[in-house]
Amino acid sequence: MSEEWRSKAVPSGRIARLGVFGRLAGGVAGGVLAEGARRLAEGERPKLRELLLTPGNVGRVADQLSQLRGAAMKLGQMVSMDAGDLLPPELAQLLAKLRERAHQMPPAQLQRVLAAEWGRDWRQRFAHFGASPIAAASIGQVHKAVTRDGRTLAIKVQYPGVRESIDADVDNVATLLRVSGLLPRELDIAPLLAEAKRQLHEEADYAREAAQMTAYADLLGDDPAYLVPRPDPEFTTERVLAMSFVDGVSIETLAEAPQAVRDQTMRALIALVLRELFDFGLMQTDPNFANYRFQGETGRLVLLDFGAARAVPPAVREGYRALLGAGLAGDRDAARRAAIAAGFMSTAAAERHGATIDRMIDVILGELGRPGAFDFGDRAFVGVLRDQGASVAADRASWHLPPADLLFVQRKISGTALLAARLKAKVDVRSLVEGMVAAKLAA
Repeated sequence: MSEEWRSKAVPSGRIARLGVFGRLAGGVAGGVLAEGARRLAEGERPKLRELLLTPGNVGRVADQLSQLRGAAMKLGQMVSMDAGDLLPPELAQLLAKLRERAHQMPPAQLQRVLAAEWGRDWRQRFAHFGASPIAAASIGQVHKAVTRDGRTLAIKVQYPGVRESIDADVDNVATLLRVSGLLPRELDIAPLLAEAKRQLHEEADYAREAAQMTAYADLLGDDPAYLVPRPDPEFTTERVLAMSFVDGVSIETLAEAPQAVRDQTMRALIALVLRELFDFGLMQTDPNFANYRFQGETGRLVLLDFGAARAVPPAVREGYRALLGAGLAGDRDAARRAAIAAGFMSTAAAERHGATIDRMIDVILGELGRPGAFDFGDRAFVGVLRDQGASVAADRASWHLPPADLLFVQRKISGTALLAARLKAKVDVRSLVEGMVAAKLAA
């Protein structure tokens, strides 16, 4: 087995998982003391944040959270996808490591999980069951199998103890971020943590995910741009999700594909996000790149993992419609009002930093107003926004946490843009948005 697919048992009990966090805290503290002593001996006066975010400590945190899997690893992945280019470099490095880690359950642990779900003689129901997973993620790992009657299935097996540890893991990760100084103490994140726990509990309910998968397959119907697997009820339980196996390659491999293929694929994905927001009222809010695959022979986008699918409240849909409408019209004042009304920023921030925020809005309006295809590979404007927003972010009185429903939708939008940037796609986003917003205004 390669280093990429190391086998490590998932700590399944509360005490075992707490022990991992304890060892992590101890290891980080030891690293802080050692690094602090070294720098003091060299005549430096290091800050605590610098001591916490050394490469050694970053490695310790990534390794321990990847071993825990579950909510601990999922939260790290979520933050890295959400913040994109705006993260401090040290934290970005830590979270990138989390996205790359892939451990599998040892065979004995996998056997115990499947025996508990399917019975001790479960192997007799398959002509073949792949011993090694074809994918491993934060909540479960996926195996390819063939049933006795010839059905080829993808079977996602949940790591033991993941569901039961969600609440404690979320609290422990939040504590780690607080201690590191990367999470402002003045920011009340309790509502967001509660919502994160709720969504992670939903993601760990595979029976619910099977229903959401069916809903998406029905909504997209025979649309030739997309392909959604169907759940297999015979083998699906709350902790095992069986579905039709759909072949395809990682969407990130398209980085080397012809420009036209990259553009067409991202156009289909952006169009889907707009349909989720304005037509379906249902959005798969996890933009992890592993949730998309591509079929070269058909040109179809394969959609996977519907655990994070959730309803989009009418108020959120209307907020985006007003914001996008103002953007299309190039109306800075209307865009500012819409951003405040939707909850993207506070009135205090607009009052205290009006000129800076207006300049940031102008940058966004300028990008949206460009005719023709938007070049996602050109990220120059992101640096401009980051520089403009630095003074606003430094003002603690302006800190604001948007509503959870808005954050989850924006997470999908930001993650989609991040994928488009990875593929250096060029898409006429304005025409897609115009068609959708105009249709909603006429309805």
